[in-house]
Amino acid sequence: MKIKNKIAATALAAVMAMSVTACGNAGSASSAAAENSAASGKTITVGVAQLVTHPSLDASLKGFQQALTDAGYVEGQNVIYDVQNAQGEQANCVTIANTLANKKPDLILAIGTPAAQAVAKVITDTPILITAITDPADAKLVASNEKPGGNVSGTSDKTPVKEQLEMLKTLVPELETVGFLYSSSETNSKLQIEWAKAACDELGLKYKDFTASNSNEVQQVTQSMVGKVQGVYIPTDNLMASNMKNVTSVTSANKLPVVPGAIGMVTDGGTCTVGLNYEKLGYQTGQMAIKVLKGEAKVGDMPIEYQDQLDVYYNSEAAAKMGMVLPDSITKNGQDALASAASSQK
Repeated sequence: MKIKNKIAATALAAVMAMSVTACGNAGSASSAAAENSAASGKTITVGVAQLVTHPSLDASLKGFQQALTDAGYVEGQNVIYDVQNAQGEQANCVTIANTLANKKPDLILAIGTPAAQAVAKVITDTPILITAITDPADAKLVASNEKPGGNVSGTSDKTPVKEQLEMLKTLVPELETVGFLYSSSETNSKLQIEWAKAACDELGLKYKDFTASNSNEVQQVTQSMVGKVQGVYIPTDNLMASNMKNVTSVTSANKLPVVPGAIGMVTDGGTCTVGLNYEKLGYQTGQMAIKVLKGEAKVGDMPIEYQDQLDVYYNSEAAAKMGMVLPDSITKNGQDALASAASSQK
């Protein structure tokens, strides 16, 4: 069921004014080049910098490509995607950024904050559309979310943190302490955890932080939560999203329900969530890219966009493993993530 997203998009203070001014003219020139290429029927090249492979980011790319296909940009005919995946390594993000800078594609899609930051730092003369980033202004990718300036804009995956914690409270009526599980090095995760702590204060819940810095630490850190919390909250954290099986191998065995920030994390073993659909978010980003490619808009003039509707998803298999009966408020109003994933693969 669709639910209105009541969280207003927050524009944070910018510290990029000088760099934005420096790259503005170059970004406009590249937009014009992309427009001329599209108008002349030449093949468009879209460079893609993706942080890591996991369902949410993969869905963002899929949605983006579908939007371009629907607009007449058919892969292999008039558009080529140069997809580069950093496999979760910051050093690889820098290498990808330099590679794309040398290749000079008509437009770049950056998926995930570290990938976007690396690309934006190196490339100032090509339109860059970003997605799966909580707050682009806070990540210093744009001057402000309302007026990005420069050559970067795109979509935010800002999540309804309070509603997600309310869902966890519904799952566990006796909930007293929430375990926050996230990467200690992801800016977006830290920002979401700040929001989560404020929400817990409002809901009368206690909380404890559990952080990991790499994949090797995830399972051990998750194990350290056992006996200390009654439920787990994970933000849209790329490290945790790519290691959900390690997380849920521990949480399921110890009957700890998990409400993650992203639907894809429910598919990979989370209990349930209310969140945005990343494929739709990618599609929305693709629609922005089409305007740029057709010369109908300049990237710097396009405000960061958000989804105004959210979906409820649950994982019936994960709940069954814990002997948990999901409330009707979730099952009747939501979709089974596993069934939905199976359907989308047909």
